[in-house]
Amino acid sequence: MTLWTSADAAAATGGQATRDFAITGVSIDTRTIQPGDLFVALQAARDGHDFVATALEKGAAAALVSRIPEGVDPDAPLLVAGDVLAALEALGRAGRARMQGRVIGITGSVGKTSTKEMARIALTGQGNIHAAEASYNNHWGVPLTLARMPADTDFAIIEIGMNHPGEIEPLARMARPHVAMITTVAAAHLEAFGAIEGIAREKGAIFRALMQPGTAILPEDLPVTQILRDCADEAGAIVIGFGAHGMAKPVKADTQDGITQVRARVLGETVDFTLASAGTHFVMNAVGVLAALSAAGADVVAAGRALSDWHPPLGRGAVEDLGGIRLIDDAYNSNPTSLSAGLATLARLTGGRRVAILGDMLELGPDEIAMHSGMADDPAMASVDLIHTAGSRMRALHDALPPARRGIHAENAAELAARIGELVAMGDIVLVKGSKSSKVSTVVDALRRTRQATPPGERTS
Repeated sequence: MTLWTSADAAAATGGQATRDFAITGVSIDTRTIQPGDLFVALQAARDGHDFVATALEKGAAAALVSRIPEGVDPDAPLLVAGDVLAALEALGRAGRARMQGRVIGITGSVGKTSTKEMARIALTGQGNIHAAEASYNNHWGVPLTLARMPADTDFAIIEIGMNHPGEIEPLARMARPHVAMITTVAAAHLEAFGAIEGIAREKGAIFRALMQPGTAILPEDLPVTQILRDCADEAGAIVIGFGAHGMAKPVKADTQDGITQVRARVLGETVDFTLASAGTHFVMNAVGVLAALSAAGADVVAAGRALSDWHPPLGRGAVEDLGGIRLIDDAYNSNPTSLSAGLATLARLTGGRRVAILGDMLELGPDEIAMHSGMADDPAMASVDLIHTAGSRMRALHDALPPARRGIHAENAAELAARIGELVAMGDIVLVKGSKSSKVSTVVDALRRTRQATPPGERTS
């Protein structure tokens, strides 16, 4: 199905098409490009113009460029615009303008991507659904998602992220959501904001982009909840809180074998759902999602049933059986709030020794060492039998732990991965968590290699 004609794309971007074409998708990566895509030659670490010829050879219907690249025929199918990123943004705004369905925007310090996936899966069977791919939530990810959106979309879920002040609102104004949800506010990117109150105000800026009348879905019970409410009130939004004391709240949650059965009250309705996770933070976010979907006009009971098909994304808390151990792969990001949630999930699982393998938490600002050492006092730590650490910051936690729980400390994740045989034993329940740049995922990779090669019943040593 045609997503954009050359005439539509030229009108949206103010660019000039070298010939007629019709595109069925939009891509920024020649490694995954599909026949019929519009290749967008963004300039980042590499100049996308260097890959236009490759994109066309792989079947791209056209390329969005600021100039005719070297080695590309001038009559090749091109959309020439003054600035490629600005043209992508314009195409995204045009995609949003022609769509008549409902848009849900999701942001938060933790859990944006997993919550976006919850919403996407929960809406199964309720029309044409469009959602951001992976973690496409930044200055190019949001317009790319909007540019890819079919005109007949009934529900769109747009993930919106930030690293620095002033990033949320412009991206949210591209998406123009009818409903905006904040998953939580935590000590992430503190280097740029200085204090968690600043992060809360930046997250709350999403509400200023709401279509009117818009609905703000926000977490109750946070120290900064009132800041979020103030942001929503200033934007004239309808406010729905989720959490233990919210208008959307879990009434009962029973966990067994890593599966949680939940009964929730969502805006007056009782909703039963099942989550493939033992994490209470996932339960809370699922309740928030159901509130957001209800506010967007979806069938919330049907959405609850569909949630049983959701699983945590790779690297974001999925629990798997792996060669005689249970692995919680949460190696994509980390901050004190998400680490506390990960440890709580580990504590809720039973059946073996609980082991945590932790990499540095990054971008926490001047108090980062105290934040790392302070994790030794997390309530869930009492249920963890052994904690291995990697990185200069995690050294502070290693030193703060009681000797009986102090495992191996390494200068980096690669050194820890090289000693994988010393870290775990048959029957262990293992949490691996750290900021992405700590590369603690190398430990996950090593576990997968060694445990898959270890016959059942054998112990690693």
